[in-house]
Amino acid sequence: MRKLFFQLGAVFWMISISVLILFGCSSLRHTLFQSGVFDLGIYDQVVYLMSQGQPPISSFLGFHHLGNHAAWAVYPLALLYKIYPSPYWLLAVQAVALALGALPTWYLARQAGLKENQAVTMSAVYLLYPLIFNVNLFEFHPEVMAVPVLLGVVLAARVGKLGWFCLGTIFILGCKAVLSLTVAAMGFWLLVFEKRRVYGAIALIAGIIWFLIASQIIIPLFSNDEVAAVSRYSYLGDSVLEIAKNLLLKPQLVLSRIFSLDTLGYLALLIAPLVWGLTPRQLTPLVSAIPALALNILSDKQAQRDLIHQYSLPILPFLILAVIASLSAGKGWFKNRRTIILWALLAFIVLGKYSYFWSRYLRSIDTWQATRQAIAQIHTKGAVLTTHSIAPHLTHRPFIQFTDDLSGSPPDFKQFEYILLNVRHPDGTHNPEFAKKLVNQLKNNDYFQITYQHDDVYLFVNNSSIK
Repeated sequence: MRKLFFQLGAVFWMISISVLILFGCSSLRHTLFQSGVFDLGIYDQVVYLMSQGQPPISSFLGFHHLGNHAAWAVYPLALLYKIYPSPYWLLAVQAVALALGALPTWYLARQAGLKENQAVTMSAVYLLYPLIFNVNLFEFHPEVMAVPVLLGVVLAARVGKLGWFCLGTIFILGCKAVLSLTVAAMGFWLLVFEKRRVYGAIALIAGIIWFLIASQIIIPLFSNDEVAAVSRYSYLGDSVLEIAKNLLLKPQLVLSRIFSLDTLGYLALLIAPLVWGLTPRQLTPLVSAIPALALNILSDKQAQRDLIHQYSLPILPFLILAVIASLSAGKGWFKNRRTIILWALLAFIVLGKYSYFWSRYLRSIDTWQATRQAIAQIHTKGAVLTTHSIAPHLTHRPFIQFTDDLSGSPPDFKQFEYILLNVRHPDGTHNPEFAKKLVNQLKNNDYFQITYQHDDVYLFVNNSSIK
C-alpha cells in the first residue's frame, strides 16, 4: 500500500510540473503577442461577456457563442472571470486539462493489471506525447477539457460507475459538437468489444442524438449557417447530411484521400511516439478514434493532419488505451521502463515545437514595449480595430475586429473608437505594406488623430472620444 501511494504521488508531481510548464509556455507566448483571434481572442471575448451578464456574441464571428460548435461547456469558465477577467484563465484551464489526463491514464493502467511502475511510465508517456505540448501553445480550444474526461469515462465504464460515466459523457458533448461522433464511436466500442452494454448504449445513443441536435438545430439557429467546418469537405457535399449520404453512397470520392502519401505521413506522425506499444490484436480502442481520424484525413485543411493543432486530440486517449492493452497482454516492442521513457523523450525532442520560442515567437520583440504602451492608453470599452495578434489583448469589450491583408478590405473606420496598428510587424504575409497603407489613410482621416506613435506602433483615437 505504501508503494502504491508513493507511485501515485509521483504521478501528481508529474502532473503539477507539467501544468507549470504548459501554463508558463502558453502564457509567455501570449505575452509576446504571438496568440491570435483564432481562437484565444474569440473565447476570451465571449467568456468575458458571459461573466458580465451580456450576450456572448463574438464580434469576430458575428454570431452567438452557441453557434460556434455548440460548446456550452465554456459557460462555467465565466465564473473564473468573475474573480478577475483575464485570458490567462483560459490558458490555465487548458494546461490543467491537458496535464490531468495523466491521472486517469495511471488508473486505467492499474485497472488493466499493469504494475505500479508501468502505470507511472504510461502517465509519463502521455505527458510526453508531442501533441500535448504543441496544442497547449496553439491558442485555446474547449475540446482540451474533454481529453482527461474521455479517459475518465472509459475508466468509469470499466469499474462500473454509471453516474460518473453519464456526467462525463454529457460534459464531453458540451465541449464541441463534433466530439459527439467520438462519443458515439466510443459507445460502439464499449458495446461490442468491451461488452459494457449499458455504458456503450448510452454513449452511442447520446452521441448520435446530440450530433443531430447540435448540427441541425443549435448551430444553425445561433449562427444562421451550417457547421463551420462543412466547407472543408465541399467535394463531398454542402451540408452535414449530404456529406454523410455521399460517404455511404459514393465511397470512390474518399478512397483517393485515404490511400495517399499525405494520409500515410499523418498516420506515421500519430503513431511514431507510441509505435513501440501498438500491436494488432490490441487496437480495438482505436475504433473510438475512427470519426476524428476520418474527419482529419478527408479534410481539405492540412492543419488537421499534424501534431500542432487540436484536431487529433480525440484520437490520443484511445492510442493510450491501445498501448495499455498491449502492455497488459505482455506485448509490445519495448517493455523496459527506461527504454520506453527514452523513446517518448526522443519523440518529444523531434516533434515538439518548443523551438518556436527562440525562432518565430521572438520576431516582434523589438516592438513589444511600444505595443504594451499603446494598449495601456486604451482606457474605455469602446470599439477597437487592430491586428490578429494584438486583438486577444483587447477582447474585453462588446465590439472588436481585426484587420490584415488576408481579411479583405478594412471595415468602416468611423465605427471604432480606437485603431491600433503595428506597421513594422503587421499580421499577414501576402501584402506586408497593408498596415502602412492603413496608417496613411488614417492620418488623412478627419475622424481620427494619433495619440501614440513609437517604434512603428500607431494608436489612433476617434475625435468624438477625445474631450
